[in-house]
Amino acid sequence: MTDRTSPAAEAAPETKSDEVVEAGAEAKLRQENAELKDRLLRALAEMENLRKRTEREVADARAYGVSSFARDVLSVSDNIGRALQATGEDWKKQADESGKALFEGVELTERDLLKALEKHGVRKIEAQGQKFDPHLHQAMYEVPDASVPAGTVVQVLQSGFTIGDRILRPALVGVAKGGPKSGPDAQNDN
Repeated sequence: MTDRTSPAAEAAPETKSDEVVEAGAEAKLRQENAELKDRLLRALAEMENLRKRTEREVADARAYGVSSFARDVLSVSDNIGRALQATGEDWKKQADESGKALFEGVELTERDLLKALEKHGVRKIEAQGQKFDPHLHQAMYEVPDASVPAGTVVQVLQSGFTIGDRILRPALVGVAKGGPKSGPDAQNDN
């Protein structure tokens, strides 16, 4: 007698082991799929962050790229202002026609220079009569002046400038001391 098993009986044990192998392979594939999906999402997020950072850097370069050049040009503006102050209105009144024309030409040059700077985002800080702000002004000395509130800018030694929302150069100022307090501190004393 030959011991033969039916083909169905032989296939049954192999099918169970094949199912186990397939289940293990499927689990492994699902894990790999999840890992690849995670890596893809991380790469996409990193690329989006890089794109945003690059856009921000390009915008900053456009807005603040002229900073170095503008700082150099500010010394020219300062010298033109000093020339106008040195001559003053008294000199202008006493000057002949060519002297007056020269004075007006220098004034026009100063205005044009400030307009050109403003066109590129560089603006002059108006400090005279303003409350002292350490973010915009650099105090050089205090002036005893009881006619204005303490902490008020009473003299501008050198104009300050901003570019965009950044300080290009702070204004060098003289600040009043000894006058009445200004701002919310004065109201708290009452």
